[in-house]
Amino acid sequence: MSIEVLKSKIHRATVTESNLDYEGSITISKELIEAAHIYEYQKVSIADVNNGNRFETYVISTKESGIVCLNGAAARMVNIGDLIIIMSYQIIDESKIKDYKPVVLHLGKKNKIL
Repeated sequence: MSIEVLKSKIHRATVTESNLDYEGSITISKELIEAAHIYEYQKVSIADVNNGNRFETYVISTKESGIVCLNGAAARMVNIGDLIIIMSYQIIDESKIKDYKPVVLHLGKKNKIL
């Protein structure tokens, strides 16, 4: 049997920008998505620590360091300065769950990996 599990999490990222007029998505610095094993255009879940909103979108990357920008309709779900948790998932065989560990990045000031 297969189950869906947390693949990776970027914990307590600070929203640096929002762009309501963009088509949609979350823009994240390339170094963060690579460290978290998240791929461009991959679906992610977002949880806003400040207001409790939870929603899904997809990832696009930027070479600019420390950027976490919500675009399109998702921009209405957060405020600049909010702390968010970005989560990706994968499906694994249930027999592998005992030894499974997701990638978890904890971020500090300016969205630097701690």
